[in-house]
Amino acid sequence: MKFPRNAKIFRGQLDAAPFIGVFFLLVIFLVLASLVYTPGVEMKIRLPETSADPAGVAGPTLAVAVTAGGQLFYKNQLIQKRDLQARLREMSRRSPEPVTLVIQADKTITLEALLELRQLAADAGIKTIAPEVLPRVFDPPHAGPSPP
Repeated sequence: MKFPRNAKIFRGQLDAAPFIGVFFLLVIFLVLASLVYTPGVEMKIRLPETSADPAGVAGPTLAVAVTAGGQLFYKNQLIQKRDLQARLREMSRRSPEPVTLVIQADKTITLEALLELRQLAADAGIKTIAPEVLPRVFDPPHAGPSPP
């Protein structure tokens, strides 16, 4: 049995209006999606960058994040200093090897807050502390000629 074919090759001009409409809808969706509040993402920590090769840590580690406002986060939960010290002391006692505290501090944090966290770790029995840094992708261009 033969079926009649009515398909013809399109040889006219394409109308640009539907394509432009779809493009503007995509732009509107992208703009609105960037303005939507993401639950759980309240604080951002911008780690400092370094051109030096960051050293690795051997053995068990504990990570503590410090925001620019001085808030402490342990295991992605906001924690008070006394509670953090108790948890660090407990984890230090449980571990058969010496524990290293990895500090994920915002680059705008004050030196006083960083030293306070180091003292808190020392009181909990943690002797080794390592800052977490980001590797610099490329060095910024120099402003002037290099010194001889």
